[in-house]
Amino acid sequence: MVTKLVIGNKNYSSWSLRAWLLMREAGIDFEEHKILLDLPGTAAAIARFSSAGRVPVLILDKATVWDTLAISETLAERFPQKNLWPLDPTARAHARSISAEMHSGFAVLRSQMPMNCRASGRKVTMTDGLKADIDRIFAIWSDCGRRYEGGWLFGNFSIADAMYAPIVLRLRTYGIEVPEAARAYARRLLESAALMKWLAAAASETEVIEADEKGL
Repeated sequence: MVTKLVIGNKNYSSWSLRAWLLMREAGIDFEEHKILLDLPGTAAAIARFSSAGRVPVLILDKATVWDTLAISETLAERFPQKNLWPLDPTARAHARSISAEMHSGFAVLRSQMPMNCRASGRKVTMTDGLKADIDRIFAIWSDCGRRYEGGWLFGNFSIADAMYAPIVLRLRTYGIEVPEAARAYARRLLESAALMKWLAAAASETEVIEADEKGL
């Protein structure tokens, strides 16, 4: 089986992180192909793999899959033994709901607090919209912590954890205090060996995307 994941800069590409982390944590072998973003040749390089013009892109045998949520669902279907969604139907519906909420929501947080793995001590203005996004995320993590045991959002690592992983990094970059009820989950993600490997690679990158260098 030919399995290739096309990603962007590890320092900045939050959607690439989600797909990459999901596959690494699940133990799905793949070839990594990185395309540097925000350069004159970026669009043409991505177009070799997908006409959608965005990363990540999953090449799985003859199938080309773009969009992180579509990639996640495809992997769950192709590798059922990996249990990428919770086995319990009620928990699975819950996991799908919060994953879709992350996929389509939190626009203010995305805009005001872009992922920037190398940066620390950044400060941004806490607008009402940004606070609402952050509070909602903390509520999701706290609720899952009360309902499921095991450290991850649904006990074992799942697609939902991959979807929320970049948020933990954003909170760290911009110095957002995590409430006690959600702190254990944030710590669990940061202890992931796969995530540590991503962060080490991000730290070694030298490219700068000015639009994502926010905060003082």
